Amino acid sequence: MKKWLAMLAAMLACLPVGFASSRSQREHGARVFAESGCMHCHTIRNAGGHKGPDLSGVGRRLKVEQMKYQILNGSKLMPPFAEDLQGADLEDVLFYLRSCRDKRK
Repeated sequence: MKKWLAMLAAMLACLPVGFASSRSQREHGARVFAESGCMHCHTIRNAGGHKGPDLSGVGRRLKVEQMKYQILNGSKLMPPFAEDLQGADLEDVLFYLRSCRDKRK
C-alpha cells in the first residue's frame, strides 16, 4: 500500500511539469507556425490568410501523421516544407495544430 501511495505522489508531483511542457510546446509551435509563413495562407481562429483551408479545427479532423505528411510533402496547392520544418520545430507545430480542435460552425 505504501508503494502505491509513493507512486501516486510521484506521479502527481510530475503533473505541473507536464502541463508546463505542453504549454511551451504549443506556444513554440504557434510561433514557428507564424514565423514559417503558414499564416500567409492559413487561418486559425480568424487570424491569418485565406488561400489555404481554415485550420481552426484541424486537430479534430486529422490525425498527427496526416498533418505531418501534408506539411512535409505539400500538395497541388501547398508547397512542401520538409526542408524548412524539422525536428523539434516540426513536432511543436504538430502539437500546436493538434491543439486546434475548434468545433465546426
